[in-house]
Amino acid sequence: MKILIVDDEELIRQVIKEYLVLEGYMVDEAIDGNDAVSKALSNDYSLIIMDIMMPNKDGYQACKEIRSVKDVPFIMLSARGEEYDKLIGFDLGIDDYVTKPFSPKELVARVKAVLKRSTGEESIYKFGSLKIDDKAHDVLVDDDKVYLTPKEYDLLKYFVSNKNIALSREQLLTNVWGYDFYGDDRTIDTHVKTLRKNLGKCGDYIKTVRGVGYKFEYKDV
Repeated sequence: MKILIVDDEELIRQVIKEYLVLEGYMVDEAIDGNDAVSKALSNDYSLIIMDIMMPNKDGYQACKEIRSVKDVPFIMLSARGEEYDKLIGFDLGIDDYVTKPFSPKELVARVKAVLKRSTGEESIYKFGSLKIDDKAHDVLVDDDKVYLTPKEYDLLKYFVSNKNIALSREQLLTNVWGYDFYGDDRTIDTHVKTLRKNLGKCGDYIKTVRGVGYKFEYKDV
């Protein structure tokens, strides 16, 4: 898979590239929005990691131009964490949003999660006693079927698609309920509580991350 990194700061590009290359990805670089559009339209990328604040053409405009021609997943980077900026990005159809400064390892984890969702490479998920058949929308614990509401299922799927990544309540609201949903933290907490209960002993996989939100934690043996 080939990934395009777009950022006007060379050091940031190099750090991200180093970590992605170690994971076996091919990487191209672009120094601004104009460069990104030119390369994206002449190459086929599996994913584009795009900074927002850049000279000549910002990440939003570059994303919009590329998306008008090619359906490629985007992860946006920004030094700003305001809700307004995130809403613009999600309105453009981006797949994830990472605020600077960020952990390169976490960014790589998000890259893997986005690529897994976009390629549809998995339909069966297994985590110990928990099995999820995404095509059938079936959830089983110790081979016994678990009955979840559609929203509980969507929440569980988002958790496992971002395994071992701490997810804020805002991220969960945006990606599971939709960015225009006017809910609050209690919506997330209530659904997590019932989801844990319905999953029985596997509910322990959903960890509370103090000061952040939640994380589906499972270490492959």
